[in-house]
Amino acid sequence: MRKGVMLGTPGPVAALLFGLLALDWFPAAQPLAAQRFGRRDLMDPYECAELRAAYSGKFTFLRLYYSRPNRAGGYFRRGRGWGWDGWAHDCPVAERHLMTIIEELTSIAPNRDGSNSLAADDPEIFKYPVAYISEPGQWALTDAEALNLRKYLEKGGFLIVDDFNGRDWFNFEEIMLQVLPNAHIVRLDQSHEIFNSFFYIDSLDRLTDPTSYGLPSEFHGIFEDNDPSKRLMVIVNYNNDIGDAWEWSDTGYIPVDLTNEAYKLGINYLVYSMTH
Repeated sequence: MRKGVMLGTPGPVAALLFGLLALDWFPAAQPLAAQRFGRRDLMDPYECAELRAAYSGKFTFLRLYYSRPNRAGGYFRRGRGWGWDGWAHDCPVAERHLMTIIEELTSIAPNRDGSNSLAADDPEIFKYPVAYISEPGQWALTDAEALNLRKYLEKGGFLIVDDFNGRDWFNFEEIMLQVLPNAHIVRLDQSHEIFNSFFYIDSLDRLTDPTSYGLPSEFHGIFEDNDPSKRLMVIVNYNNDIGDAWEWSDTGYIPVDLTNEAYKLGINYLVYSMTH
């Protein structure tokens, strides 16, 4: 679907590393097995967990799934029990749309046709430089999952935390400190390099999720050794949901300027993670 939309101007790092292509379209909707109740983000979590793209060396989107007790005491794990499915929201349309944009705008050659959903304790996560977690207000980790995710981050992995607001922060903070007990979670402003790694983002005040009840978007991070001069290991989209904007960008349900901002953020995150 051609919209005549330009995402923006690439930053200086991007000018050196990537050839920017003029984007005059938004990704078309792709056939899905999860067209339930008119909502594409209600994919059965078991279906999303079965997304296992064969490793090829191409950049492949990795979504982390998590376990959490439900009222019956069950957990979501592959083939075992039931549990919260918020981690699967926007799956797999959001990642497919983002990979389409990545391929068109950068020299990264991503896997557009497949993605992965893995548990945090799966050794396979070390094959993928970037991991994405949705709805951390419902996130829970076993000790083994927390330890493996800690090793992943310390060895160079990058984590995008998305789709939460309000009081969800308290659960996110508790679980993040389970992963990195000494972590300082600090608020970022647009002067940080991650917001200028491909596109120059001149303001972080725009909401990219109109469902966040008017709460102002905030962006937080965790640095290696808690040193702001070192690598950013975790980026946190608070009072925000850029995955929602990626998913619905071809429908008109979310304003184009907001989906543009969400794609800019996503591209910047991936470019930053791949160059640091």
